[in-house]
Amino acid sequence: MPTHALSFDAPEDPTTSLTDQVKRSVRAAIASGNMKPGELYSIYQLADAFNVSRSPVRDAMVRLEEAGLVRFERNRGFRILQSRPEDVAEIFAMRIALEVPSARRAALVIASGESLITVPDDGFSAEGGATIQLADALRNEINQMQAASEEGDEDGFFHHDQRFHDLIMHAARNNHLRDSVNRMRVSTRILGSSTAGVDRTLATIAHEHDPIFTAICAGEAEAAAAAMRTHLATTGRLLVKQAVNKQGLDLDGEQIWAQMTVGY
Repeated sequence: MPTHALSFDAPEDPTTSLTDQVKRSVRAAIASGNMKPGELYSIYQLADAFNVSRSPVRDAMVRLEEAGLVRFERNRGFRILQSRPEDVAEIFAMRIALEVPSARRAALVIASGESLITVPDDGFSAEGGATIQLADALRNEINQMQAASEEGDEDGFFHHDQRFHDLIMHAARNNHLRDSVNRMRVSTRILGSSTAGVDRTLATIAHEHDPIFTAICAGEAEAAAAAMRTHLATTGRLLVKQAVNKQGLDLDGEQIWAQMTVGY
């Protein structure tokens, strides 16, 4: 069992099931490093930490096992699974397959003169919110990323990074695609994958969004798609390399990337 005590805020959202709240909190704990790959945890331990019964905790962990994030061990508990470089490459291959055409489609929407979008109140749901110009919404997220980079606020930075990408998919008018990509982004964060401060700065990452923004707002579909591909490929390559180095593996990160993303 872990040598440090786990601590979570008690679930308090009446609109969300206890199972979903526990699952979300455990995902966040894995992403932050408070729960570590390879360590053994128990349902009893988490139930005590959340101050809830064991049933919603067990249900949440079963769902996380189905997602490939944990593994149960008979009569012992469960372990957070260590990610593989191939996992990172697979996720980015899927993101390229989905987000590149989304950027193209968002530019086509702009080119058609339909530049107004309704921004969800919570940033990521499919419902409600204010109606604004897509260009203004995207520029605001870039500005927020730049501000967060100057403050060294990595969590705030990646919130606005995710929202920038989400707005593009929102403009492409495919909420199923948005949900899929947002789940993949969460998985990438859970894998402990961020290039910030390792291979590039937050400011550098923020500037990588400028060509995407410029092409979409100009209605240049192919340029928008190419800029999105370049951005995702740059990030994916670095994260695969980082995963190889972090685990001390005798593998070629570039070769893994090429094998897992060929054809996308």
